[in-house]
Amino acid sequence: MQNNKNLVALNEVIIHCRECPRLVEWREIVAVRKKKAYVDREYWGKPGPGFGDINGRLLIIGLAPGAHGSNRTGRMFTGDASGDFLFPALHHAGFANQPNAESSSDGLELFNVFITAVCRCVPPKNKPTRMEIENCRYYLKSEMKLMRNLKGIVALGSIAFYESILLLKNTYNFQSEIKLKFGHGSVYLEKNTHTPWLLASYHPSRQNTQTGRLTEKMFASIWRKAKNLLPTRN
Repeated sequence: MQNNKNLVALNEVIIHCRECPRLVEWREIVAVRKKKAYVDREYWGKPGPGFGDINGRLLIIGLAPGAHGSNRTGRMFTGDASGDFLFPALHHAGFANQPNAESSSDGLELFNVFITAVCRCVPPKNKPTRMEIENCRYYLKSEMKLMRNLKGIVALGSIAFYESILLLKNTYNFQSEIKLKFGHGSVYLEKNTHTPWLLASYHPSRQNTQTGRLTEKMFASIWRKAKNLLPTRN
C-alpha cells in the first residue's frame, strides 16, 4: 500500500535527523552511558519514528522518547514506566493485542491506532525547547497527513495538546468557538465532520502516575471516550 511506503520513507528521514545539536548530543550520551539495569543492552540512540496503524482512525501524541525507554528500544513508549501504564490501558480498550511493550520485536500490534510524539529525540530533563519542538513539527504534520482515515487525536500532556491544536488549525482549519484549555478528559469537536476531534489526557509519566494525579481509572476513561467518539465521526 502506497501509504505504508510513504511512512517508511518518512521514517528514514526521521531517524537520520540531526537538526537539534543539543538533542543529538544528549541522546547519544545517554546511549553510551546507559542505565545500570540495561548496561548490557544496545541502545537505539536515534530519533524515534511513530508506529502503529497509519491507516487507522486514532492518533496518540506524546511528548518525547524516554531516556532509557524508546531512546533504548527505538519504539515509542516501549521499555519505560510510561509505556507500562499506556499499553495495558490500550490492550484493555481493544487497541493493542497485548498489555506489555518491552522491545521493538516483542510482537506488539496496534489496532486502528498510530502512536507518535511532539519531539523525536530524548530531551534533557524531559524539557524540549520551543525551537526543538518547532524543528520536529514537520514530522508530526507529515504523519497526520498520511493518516487519511484520521478521526480523532488523544493528546498525552499539555504540550502535545497545544501542538495538536496548532496542527489541526493549519491542516484542517480547526476553528473552535470556545477557548481551548488543557484538562484531563476534555473533548473538543468541530461542527465540520471532516475535522478530527481532540481529547486531552494527562501524560502517563511516572511523575503523574506515582503521585496519583493520573490513576488507572482516570486513564481507562480516556480510552472509553475515544472508542465512543470514533463511531460517531465516520
